[in-house]
Amino acid sequence: MLSVILGHHVLNEIYKIELGLFVMKLVYQSSDAVLLAHYGEILYELAIEKGADPELLLVNTGIRENVLRNPEANLSHAQFIELVNNAIKLTNEPALGLYYGTRLKFTTHGAMGQASISSDNVSDAIAAIIKYYRTRFAFIEMSFFIDGNEAVIQLDDNLALGPLKHFLIEALFVSIMDVSKFLFGPTLVQTGRCLVSYPAPNHVNQYFSFFVGSENSYDDLSLQRLADMISFNTPFNQIRFDKQHLMLPMVLANTVARRLAEQECEEQLKAVEDTGSIVSKVAQLLQSDPETIPSMESVADSLHVTSRTLRRQLQAFGTSFQDLLADIRKKRALDLLQNTDKPVDEIAYELGYSDPSNFGRAFRKWTGSSPSSIRK
Repeated sequence: MLSVILGHHVLNEIYKIELGLFVMKLVYQSSDAVLLAHYGEILYELAIEKGADPELLLVNTGIRENVLRNPEANLSHAQFIELVNNAIKLTNEPALGLYYGTRLKFTTHGAMGQASISSDNVSDAIAAIIKYYRTRFAFIEMSFFIDGNEAVIQLDDNLALGPLKHFLIEALFVSIMDVSKFLFGPTLVQTGRCLVSYPAPNHVNQYFSFFVGSENSYDDLSLQRLADMISFNTPFNQIRFDKQHLMLPMVLANTVARRLAEQECEEQLKAVEDTGSIVSKVAQLLQSDPETIPSMESVADSLHVTSRTLRRQLQAFGTSFQDLLADIRKKRALDLLQNTDKPVDEIAYELGYSDPSNFGRAFRKWTGSSPSSIRK
């Protein structure tokens, strides 16, 4: 098995092997784990269609509905996990990941989808996805390589996704299969197979209808072939298919469209790299001095941007300076109340409150309890 790991900032060095296949793998940190709010909106609408209460869907997510409607906004790793958990609970649909995958058409993925479908062949199309997928989502590490006679798309969980892992793998695999059926008919589906690292779920019977297509498609496949199509409890999460199909021409190949889409993808990729860790940087600066909490202007100066730019960058990640400040204040307040003998008034002033009563109201909003009750 061959694979080449690319650096954190998408190195340009690419190695080619059989059939011109790009062997590529991206590595990123958990602080980079964001995805466009558009994907959250798709899940939000799907869950509502399946009976979920719109207001309850956003409980404890820190997501406002207008953020989901913003085409330039992003969701954090934690926000999307909470949204998925809420959606599964409120719809009572364990196969929600499979349904979600059918909503992720190639048109869903913007410039990345356009760059992929306008490529010359399957190999180039997959290479475009591997190179640019971080412009859309970065919860799963994705790689593409040759193993013997098989081409392999592998998804790796390196962010401790928990239950979100099943959901995302189901969604991404169904999406890939769905797009391949649109572009090539049953060719890749009938010669491919899926390996997943988790046990067979209770809704395993639904896998075949989502992965293969309509129930009528079963007539073209033997029972053994159906059983071989999906393997559970394997060491990897992979889609494998005959490598000879890598040279299949893309029916929507268009050199001009691909070049324009790639230019847009490069701009988006640079934006991700420039602002991907802005939230963690602000959080670090807010905690840099244990005695005081800096103002927004001071933080902006440290980051060499204006307050207005900082506000816009944080808004794109579905948060704000005040949200981050409140989270830091809450954590520091709990620490000071539980681990020191400082008076409540002194803690309030240390956290930047000119009036201790304002601190008391904020603390009750955070915890449901008064500051003094924490010490009892």
